[in-house]
Amino acid sequence: MSFLKFLQSKKKKNEPCVDFAHLPQHVAIIMDGNGRWAKKRGMPRRAGHAAGAENFRTIATYCKEIGLEYLTVYAFSTENWKRPQEEVSAIMGLLKKYLLEAVSSMERDKVKMKFFGDLSPLDPELRGLCERTEEISKRYDGVQVNICLNYGGRDEILRGAKNFADACLNKETSPGFLDEETFGEYLFSKGVPDPDLIIRPSGEVRLSNFLLWQSAYAEFYFTDVLWPDFSKEELLRALADYQSRSRRFGGAE
Repeated sequence: MSFLKFLQSKKKKNEPCVDFAHLPQHVAIIMDGNGRWAKKRGMPRRAGHAAGAENFRTIATYCKEIGLEYLTVYAFSTENWKRPQEEVSAIMGLLKKYLLEAVSSMERDKVKMKFFGDLSPLDPELRGLCERTEEISKRYDGVQVNICLNYGGRDEILRGAKNFADACLNKETSPGFLDEETFGEYLFSKGVPDPDLIIRPSGEVRLSNFLLWQSAYAEFYFTDVLWPDFSKEELLRALADYQSRSRRFGGAE
């Protein structure tokens, strides 16, 4: 029995019906609601981030199991530096912990990892871990997990425009060659297809500066479930909802 048929055979009662043979190629998730999850339980915000990090591991593993090709998650935005230093330190500590564990298991799991964002402000240890995981990833062809770290959609577009302008000044290209495909080569997401589906838990209904260029024709799925409680079943609901839609990309029905 194939793994996809095994998944279908294990379908629970009232579980969304998903066609695993026709999944979206790229799913992106805004991992929102960690702080509110902790507050509801009378816990410090760092406890919510710890629970969210563990759920990221669960969901990323499940995406690999069902055969998703690309998963992109919003881990830390360019605006998140405004949060209390204690919270920022807790988030960075969790990222270090995750990457240290990931490095030791990458050979077994064959999960590719890539980072979108400006890593220069990170402390040397964390930046080194990011670079190391990306280097190891070059050997694998499996699911690719993109982690948006110190990332902002507007910042990405501005950097892309400046980099293209520099290339023009250096006579490497000229303005006449600029089109959407060419501009995409100057973004953090170079070589990665645009997301088909963007999921945002927590009840918020906005992009919050996430993948602004890449989301032009993405489908959206919003839910009130907070990220630490976002289960495999909730992911299946999002996938089933996506598969019920007709994507026309501006064309007629």
